[in-house]
Amino acid sequence: MHLHPADLRGLSRLAITATTRITDLVETMHATVTAPPQIRPTITERRTRGITGFVYGNVRGVTHLVGGAIDLALAPFAALLDAPATTDEREALLAVLNGVVGDHLAATHNPLAIQPQLHRHDATPATGKVVVLVHGLCMNDRQWRRKGHDHGAALARDLGYTPLYAHYNSGQHISTNGRILADLLETTLADWPQSIDEMVIIGHSMGGLVARSACHYAAEAGHRWSQSLGKLIFLGTPHHGSPWERGGNWIDIGLGMISYTAPFARLGKLRSAGITDLRHGSLLDEDWIDHDRFATNHDVRRPLPLPAGVCCYAVAAALDESEAGYISNLIGDGLVPLASAHGQHAQEELHLGIPEAQRWTGYGMHHLDLLDRPEVYDQLCTWLAV
Repeated sequence: MHLHPADLRGLSRLAITATTRITDLVETMHATVTAPPQIRPTITERRTRGITGFVYGNVRGVTHLVGGAIDLALAPFAALLDAPATTDEREALLAVLNGVVGDHLAATHNPLAIQPQLHRHDATPATGKVVVLVHGLCMNDRQWRRKGHDHGAALARDLGYTPLYAHYNSGQHISTNGRILADLLETTLADWPQSIDEMVIIGHSMGGLVARSACHYAAEAGHRWSQSLGKLIFLGTPHHGSPWERGGNWIDIGLGMISYTAPFARLGKLRSAGITDLRHGSLLDEDWIDHDRFATNHDVRRPLPLPAGVCCYAVAAALDESEAGYISNLIGDGLVPLASAHGQHAQEELHLGIPEAQRWTGYGMHHLDLLDRPEVYDQLCTWLAV
């Protein structure tokens, strides 16, 4: 893996942030064990006093001083040196890092933050048929190629589509990425050398939620590309969230109820806004503005129907080898339950109503198998050939 000069600045900033937060955690634990235990503590960050507080303060001060000096020393080199060609390994590492703490990277203008783009791989010719592929959490546009297969490249070969691959910071709010994707599509397709006769979006996992959010914000802004969109295909998309994020939030809440464990709840709160949006599948700014995203497991999102006039399809995966298996109903492909992937919900206003003929389940598959299994691609071709 080849690091870019700017990567060193980004990593040094992350190291300084991590050191400071660990110092805060240790000091809080120190202060907590010297105080009487509390049930449901209201303070999750405590400061020590006297000489002890002076020591912790010095650690933080020296850390920031050293970090600032390193950043200043590296800045000229990052500006003067040309970045080497990137590698798949580097891009995969950045994708994971952005998925976990990407909102922090963006807010602090860290060089490691992914800048959203639309890519055309392998200089494929621009045709009047466009398919946009939107990756999931902790992934990137290069990872559509798996085990020698790429849905976009295969659709270009077999059905004449021009694939556009979205690359975005999956740690930011889904609504933030939805608005960014909507604007990128409007800018890119406004300069498209051909008139667009057919447009399709394929979203894997979180990518399907970002695509739905993009359709909403495109309609609000009056973007022209949304009028060309004919089909929207979801691959393992958690329309109603993932039980793993809901379980993680319950752990945070439980840790926060006792004073001795409350400081450790802060570690869980380091996870990104993109991850917490997956608790219930939040798509809009209203779902998180003025809400504490760690405070409750209640579903407070505003219902968002599928885009009008667009044929929507859902592909789900199940670890069980057949429909008779009981694991599928609980965890589906290991990350997304079947009902969530198919957009089904007990509440009518949240039920997406995707027709049965436009839903398909692949058995004996896990979440990432949706990117390369021949059965999945065959189903895509069946729907897109109509």
